[in-house]
Amino acid sequence: MQPTELDEMNGAGAPLGKMTVTYQGPVAPHWHIRTMFGEEDLMSAFYSRVHARLLLLPPHDPQFRRNQERVMRDAKRENIVVDWDLGYANLLEPQTPEPQVADQQTPEPQVAGQDLRDA
Repeated sequence: MQPTELDEMNGAGAPLGKMTVTYQGPVAPHWHIRTMFGEEDLMSAFYSRVHARLLLLPPHDPQFRRNQERVMRDAKRENIVVDWDLGYANLLEPQTPEPQVADQQTPEPQVAGQDLRDA
């Protein structure tokens, strides 16, 4: 098998394309799929497969995880990098304020009304 011209340009392990999949929120369509680079025909076919697998699935749907794994296997087979932005930092991690440390000094211990400093 002879290496193709594209393989020679990209090197043996270089990705042939890159795609970003972003969760847009609870209202369908849930996903924005954007091609960053790659051959148009390859990326268009891959886009169609990804879009079909994710069309109406939000990330909390049990089917989503299986379909995400299928997308990743397909991407690995095609040598395409897929970046996922699921928004978990915004959806699952509540914003909690930092605990404030008081500038109070701790009182010294006392025993039965005695001041230990006098002893």
